[in-house]
Amino acid sequence: GQTERFAMEIWNADGSRAEMCGNGIRCFAKWLYDRHDLDTTRETIETLAGPRWVEVTGTNREMQIAVGMGVPSFDPASLPMLPGNRVGNVTRLQADSHSIEVTGVSMGNPHAVAFTDHLEAFPLGTVGPLIEHHTTFPERTNFEIVRVSSSGELEVRVWERGAGATLACGTGAAAAAAVAIAAGYVNATFVPLQMPGGQLGVTWEGQGTELTLHGPATTVFSGEWVPQ
Repeated sequence: GQTERFAMEIWNADGSRAEMCGNGIRCFAKWLYDRHDLDTTRETIETLAGPRWVEVTGTNREMQIAVGMGVPSFDPASLPMLPGNRVGNVTRLQADSHSIEVTGVSMGNPHAVAFTDHLEAFPLGTVGPLIEHHTTFPERTNFEIVRVSSSGELEVRVWERGAGATLACGTGAAAAAAVAIAAGYVNATFVPLQMPGGQLGVTWEGQGTELTLHGPATTVFSGEWVPQ
């Protein structure tokens, strides 16, 4: 059923397959651009989460890539997420001694987003795996812990399903921004996000509309895979 010129598969560190990866698709777009398979017009890439468009702007040194991340879904069935102690979009989870309020959102893959004023002190290495494997999420989940700065920027740490704590996560940035906008924590349609690995941006006009992820891509190394 392949309809697009390009398709992408993402494999997690634990050998499981991810439906979508916002940072991965930007890296893939940069690789295609460098090979002259892609220009600055919009191109669609097939993923397990469905077709996603990418658009390259700028030069190699200052390259930015926008990605159409699809429409965020707060429907628990889309994650999937079992009914629990929910008020509106917020569900209270017990993770050992930690009581965490999360909002489930699907970006084609599952996310649980929580907010804190104490981002650096948050025990992500302890709580992250407990949320990932929580019985509320039959197919496990990615987990984002977010602080909203006074300027409206989001600071985000991510525990990725199948990979653990990572420096950045594109679908996680999208999920965090969608929840922050939907909950009224930020009142802008463009939201900058700071992750341990650097800055991303999200544009979203609100419920029912497609979300766009913006970020850089830089070639770090190249290699060749030789089958044994």
